[in-house]
Amino acid sequence: MRPSEVFKFCPRCAAPRAPGNVGQSPLQCAVCQFTFYFNPTVAAAAFVSRPDGRALFIRRAHDPAAGKLGIPGGFIDFGETAEEGLRREIREEVGLVVEHVRFLMSFPNLYLYREVTYPVVDLVFTASAVEPDAAAALDGVAGIEWRFPRDVADDELAFDSMRVSIAAVRAGAGA
Repeated sequence: MRPSEVFKFCPRCAAPRAPGNVGQSPLQCAVCQFTFYFNPTVAAAAFVSRPDGRALFIRRAHDPAAGKLGIPGGFIDFGETAEEGLRREIREEVGLVVEHVRFLMSFPNLYLYREVTYPVVDLVFTASAVEPDAAAALDGVAGIEWRFPRDVADDELAFDSMRVSIAAVRAGAGA
């Protein structure tokens, strides 16, 4: 189910949505004229490298894609830039401080959470770990692995956006 399908009533006046309007974006209330847009959320993640060229991959502890590999990152909070959110998420997930943060690419993604499929725009970066040996599996991370991107099979990765972005990293983009 998409977020636009969850709202069966106007969030302002509680009027029922017109049958033809349920699931449509934007939500347009025929009673109070309120308009609500269902836009994608934004996430940022990074291929964090160490001097030997290996990148940090996390083993996801929770669904979606529990047990699959990902790269550290997460959703951007209100008031954060993509880079600020990225740095916060990396600290929360693996305890690292990063430098040389560079934008690699963006890619649309779908994120299934509690029966709702959220549209997401993933912003993917490259970065260097300041102290790579300090990496640890923390929030939402079952384990960490330092691997060469060329050695990670696409079917090991959690999301389509990671499969597309790792191809760019393998091709030398963002270096």
